[in-house]
Amino acid sequence: MTYLVTGGSGFIGSHLIEQLLKNGHSVINIDSFDNFYNYQIKIENTLESVGKEVNFNFSNKEEDVEKLISITKSGNYTLYFQDIRQKNGLEEIFKNNKIDLVIHLAALAGVRPSIERPLEYEEVNVKGTMNLWELCKEFNIKKFICASSSSVYGNNAKTPFAEADNVDNPISPYAATKKCGEILGHVYHHLYDIDMIQLRFFTVYGPRQRPDLAIHKFTKLISEGKEVPCYGDGNTARDYTYVDDIIDGILKSIIYLESNSHIYEIINLGESEVITLSEMLSTIEKALGRTANKKILPMQPGDVKKTNADITKAQTLIGYKPATDFQNGIKKFMEWFLRK
Repeated sequence: MTYLVTGGSGFIGSHLIEQLLKNGHSVINIDSFDNFYNYQIKIENTLESVGKEVNFNFSNKEEDVEKLISITKSGNYTLYFQDIRQKNGLEEIFKNNKIDLVIHLAALAGVRPSIERPLEYEEVNVKGTMNLWELCKEFNIKKFICASSSSVYGNNAKTPFAEADNVDNPISPYAATKKCGEILGHVYHHLYDIDMIQLRFFTVYGPRQRPDLAIHKFTKLISEGKEVPCYGDGNTARDYTYVDDIIDGILKSIIYLESNSHIYEIINLGESEVITLSEMLSTIEKALGRTANKKILPMQPGDVKKTNADITKAQTLIGYKPATDFQNGIKKFMEWFLRK
């Protein structure tokens, strides 16, 4: 099978591509290497995902990515330096490749930045996604997996969060764009019979995690003895999900999608284990053998108080079974972090 993965040089995408290649599939990776964080991290992710040594002399992004494309190209892997907002560029990729299934992970991520740049988030996360669906319609691609987010639940009063819960009250532009993706995805399923699964990811962490995300950010600050910004009273909580479990959920979603027709499903992928900010910090402190220098700050606009996944549907429909609890997940993350 040939899979097109958008955002395949990012945190989750690089892990997914690594596993798809190990399973003998062909992969087309589309990534814009945008400036949300250092593009060099994405180059390292890409090299690791295709089993190449991370030994790269950096100069500037355009030249580096072109070199990366050349280094990684093989019979079963092709990287395209492409922004999903640019439909003409995407069209050439769809025209030149026989694609069996699209796994759409690319997005502008982050709740707080979306409040500062809402129009850009709409352009990438909504228009960019619609470009992909338009091309699936044009090139008759009938299988599509889309990354949604637990942020669509907002400050849902009911826990754990289930797929049938009302999600009409997002509290950030990022969350709103993800809900838009779910709604518009159903339109394309209904009108053009594109089989689709929307996966609501719950706070993914592990090796290659983006440096702006809490676990990676806090680990770095504590290890360097720097001040750690803590928003709220420490009782905000997240359903932290280890990246290997997310990849397992995506792979099982692929199997389900390829085995069934005329389907549109929304599925939670979480660990179903809630960890408070205070617990998360103390776990990192113990793993590093250092005490955090905490700076207590007010809650930030757009941040939800708690996430908690009901994974009953994922267990029943695709056989999802998360295998890494938080303590072991942090241990694995630390092993990676301390090697870098």
